[in-house]
Amino acid sequence: MELRHLSGFVAVAEELHFGRAADRLHIAQSPLSQQIRLLERDLGVRLFDRTTRSVQLTAAGRALLKPARRLLAEASAARRTVQAAHLGEVGRVTLGFAGASSYSALPVLTRAVTSEHPGIELVLEGQTYAGEALGRIAEGSLDLGFVALPVRRGIGARVVRMERLQLALPDSHPLADRAEVAFAELAREPFVTFPLSRGSAVREAMMQACHEAGFAPRIAQEAPDSYTMLALVGAGVGLAVVVESARNIQLGHVVFRPLAGDDVPVLPIALGWRSGNQSAALAAVLRVADRVLPTPADFHG
Repeated sequence: MELRHLSGFVAVAEELHFGRAADRLHIAQSPLSQQIRLLERDLGVRLFDRTTRSVQLTAAGRALLKPARRLLAEASAARRTVQAAHLGEVGRVTLGFAGASSYSALPVLTRAVTSEHPGIELVLEGQTYAGEALGRIAEGSLDLGFVALPVRRGIGARVVRMERLQLALPDSHPLADRAEVAFAELAREPFVTFPLSRGSAVREAMMQACHEAGFAPRIAQEAPDSYTMLALVGAGVGLAVVVESARNIQLGHVVFRPLAGDDVPVLPIALGWRSGNQSAALAAVLRVADRVLPTPADFHG
């Protein structure tokens, strides 16, 4: 029983209400009439009672109509699914993120992908810092992630944000009244930062800047994410070096101040993926990202 024969049967059955079926069925050699006769021969039953004046469905025809419609709908859905898969419009993409930079970019990307490619499932894996994301992308356990530059060989990357470091501190701290603060003034301060083991690009940049200012920062406590870190800052546990996007996190008793100097680190935040990943779904997500997360004009890489 071929689908094209079923399609012809359903087309005629649905036209009975419009008075056109008789004319179409009485054209003996028409493709539609031939399809129906082949279907009747295949099933061994008559599907239509034909007279010179009318065409009506037989009991067998009425019994076939509903399942025929269902089969045709399922076949159409299967065709769309296969075509969408070929174009990368269905599939599963794992995306790792952590920190304030990704909190700003992530909603823009996920909403656009969901709107344009509802067949693509984005699996979001939080607390996946830049260094960890890079390793997992390389080993193939993560499709896409927010990473820092430079990336290793075999990893593709495109910068989506430029983040200048700044200082987060309690509103009661003496330095909170300053317009800006130099790294050298922080030598005796306790710090809250991301875990050493997670490969945070912000932590690495903070450690390097403190070293260049002549001191090793005293880490009072580590925090798993930006919200926890700023909560600890507001509680007076320590100061934190964060990216500018952290200002979007509104917590009580926390203020942000620029870091003084022309050499304050500016971190390029990139989307990274394994160059050899042949996933059509990943390619579709990257095309969306190209449009909704354009490379910043101030990036010169």
